[in-house]
Amino acid sequence: MPAAGHRRLPGAARTQFNLGRALPFLILAMTALADIFTPDKERFERLLVAAPALAAVTWSVRGTIGIGLLAMVVRGLLTLGRDETVPELLASEVVLAVVTAASAWVSQVRTRYERDLSEVTAVAEVVQRVVLRPLPDRLGRFELHLLYLAAAAKARIGGDFYEAVRVPGAVRIMLGDVQGKGLGAVETASVLLSSFRATVDDVPDLAALADRLDEGLARYSGWDPESDAAERFATVVLVELPDDRNVARILSCGHPAPLLQHGGDVAPVPFADPSLPVNLAGLAENHHRIEEIPFGPGDRLLLYTDGVSEARDRTGTFYPLELRLRGWVRASPADVPELLHSDLVAYGSGDLDDDVAALLVSCPPDTP
Repeated sequence: MPAAGHRRLPGAARTQFNLGRALPFLILAMTALADIFTPDKERFERLLVAAPALAAVTWSVRGTIGIGLLAMVVRGLLTLGRDETVPELLASEVVLAVVTAASAWVSQVRTRYERDLSEVTAVAEVVQRVVLRPLPDRLGRFELHLLYLAAAAKARIGGDFYEAVRVPGAVRIMLGDVQGKGLGAVETASVLLSSFRATVDDVPDLAALADRLDEGLARYSGWDPESDAAERFATVVLVELPDDRNVARILSCGHPAPLLQHGGDVAPVPFADPSLPVNLAGLAENHHRIEEIPFGPGDRLLLYTDGVSEARDRTGTFYPLELRLRGWVRASPADVPELLHSDLVAYGSGDLDDDVAALLVSCPPDTP
């Protein structure tokens, strides 16, 4: 019987899994052949105990017991015609039975763990769909292409967050990064996303929207003073793309400057007076200044978190995002997130120490 969840494994892992399932039978066959084609004084049947032990790694309880019973049968057949006493045969069979019983218990523990992990993974996927909803490929006249990776192994969601919605006359986008990691960062991200979704249609501009994010987090902290969210801040970049003008309005709350690609030129968006991060507005007088830049057909805007810009190689050198984006100006916008993902993994030798979020917003050349 197959072990729980094996059908969901990716290609390489699935191949390893299938090899693991075949290994007990390979042990049985090789042991039997070695015992048959070698002199009687060479005894290989003691190796049969490895078959049920290995079966516990990939087989179900019933499968493990079946392989153990098969090993006992093979052990009995190999002793036919040999000068072996009944007590010796029984002792060997008892050893195999004990190993089989222990292996079955290990298999039961493993399958229970896999089932629990599968349920937790399913819950995590639901949480991601609720908290970080998939973005549409297109909103209005603009295309959206997202890369999102959580730093925690097997996690679906981290402290980086994003959202894009269509409002009357424009598209509004938010991308941010909560200070720290873990469940507290996820909690803070969910609060900010809720505040954004609840108010994005009603506020007149990005400055008012930034104020609502601060108010939403402060209100949540008041409801639950013990919450970890009360102690965290978040950097956020807000973008508004109007339908009737080829411009982008951008407000940064302490967030890394987006990169604007115009033709073959790539440069960071200049911010004369960036706002303080969300939840730090009380530390100083905070006046939101909105930057307006040209953004028309053929232009691209890359929003990203510091998990991208502060990725390092083994020498400690920061990832050259601007340089890389210049090399991808002729690539299809839909291909840029995958190019970025592959390059980040290669640059950091396969290790990503922080959550990664990057959103490429493009205005297709044929847009009127």
